[in-house]
Amino acid sequence: MRISNFVKQDRLWGRLTDLAKIGATAKGGVNRQALTAEDGAARRLLADWALSRGFSIFQDDIGNLFVRRNGSEDSLPPVTTGSHLDTQPTGGRFDGAYGVMAGLEALEALEDSGIRTRHPVEVVAWTNEEGARFPPSCMGSGVYTGRYTLDWALSVQDPAGTSVGEALTAVMEQTKDAAPRGFGAPMAAYIEAHIEQGPILVSAGETIGVVTSVQSQNLFEVEVFGEEAHAGTTPRANRSDAVLAAVEIVAELERAAQDEADAMRFTVGRFIAKPGAPNTVPSHVVFTIDLRHPENSEIERMSNLIECLPGEVSARRRCRAKVTRLSDSPVTPFSDDIVGLIDSKRRDLELPGRRMPSGAGHDAMYIPPLAPTGMIFVPCVDGISHNEAEDALPHDLADGTRVLVDCLAELAGREG
Repeated sequence: MRISNFVKQDRLWGRLTDLAKIGATAKGGVNRQALTAEDGAARRLLADWALSRGFSIFQDDIGNLFVRRNGSEDSLPPVTTGSHLDTQPTGGRFDGAYGVMAGLEALEALEDSGIRTRHPVEVVAWTNEEGARFPPSCMGSGVYTGRYTLDWALSVQDPAGTSVGEALTAVMEQTKDAAPRGFGAPMAAYIEAHIEQGPILVSAGETIGVVTSVQSQNLFEVEVFGEEAHAGTTPRANRSDAVLAAVEIVAELERAAQDEADAMRFTVGRFIAKPGAPNTVPSHVVFTIDLRHPENSEIERMSNLIECLPGEVSARRRCRAKVTRLSDSPVTPFSDDIVGLIDSKRRDLELPGRRMPSGAGHDAMYIPPLAPTGMIFVPCVDGISHNEAEDALPHDLADGTRVLVDCLAELAGREG
């Protein structure tokens, strides 16, 4: 009996539709940023769905929420799947949410089949994967795996000055019935399902992306300090204009990031100038740089430039600069065994697909030190993501879930 036969497309789609109502935007997207009231409500909904099926729930000190279906040998490490529930400010309905709902559907399919597994099977909703409100991204999985310390993560502040620790308290209260869970517990395996967030699968008319690796990614915060002055009376030669210095830094770095293969990804996603008065020369600028490349050597070349160039440009502009590297993730290859298993299961289901790297970062990139890891991609319409227009087709989402549950059942040691 194939467990994937018990995946219910309508149930999965209904769960995703209900979840998308929390933080819904007028343009059809979702604004459910990490550790907001909406994030807490989404976690509560997941917990209620899980408890209604007799599954148990756990929560650790960074707010990662786990749903567990027990195994016949329940002391064995769990086979785990999952993703995240938080979104970008103008996010879509499927980024992250699909991986969590696919995991829940996999547990429900296992339950409906009546099949037991030796290992427990768990679904995790990782905290603050997006990093939109509290940089960097993948904070919950980073703390869980020891990439970041809990104390450091709790101290991170959003632009309004609210810390992760302050925001987390209210959100975790929503799932206070979850049993406590520690960090770093071993997993037997980890597979994350996700929309591709790019155009490769949809352009090729393929359904399953078997992810082989995640490309390298660094995140920087650059601060430029100048001096406030009157906009009408201060000559150019006497100005220490933080905005002009910051703009020159961005322009020079963007030129340096250009390559013939168009493989380097250079993004300034946040740019804040203070004091923000139209008739005052700005004295302080904070901006972020998200840098990605499939080769570690290239991202390190650009990273070194980012760390030295702002100081040089700022000095010419009578300013000074400070550069902080917020995260540093090298290319992460996934387990050959897990990649092979996913590819085998999608072939068994006669689903067209390919092996491919991930251009986006995901929680899965921090899991390999704990467990053999892999990812399953499904297409998103027109390759659009991090956008309210993000969309996916119900049958593609269900097919990805079918591959997922067949993999989980084999890894967990199905009985019967």
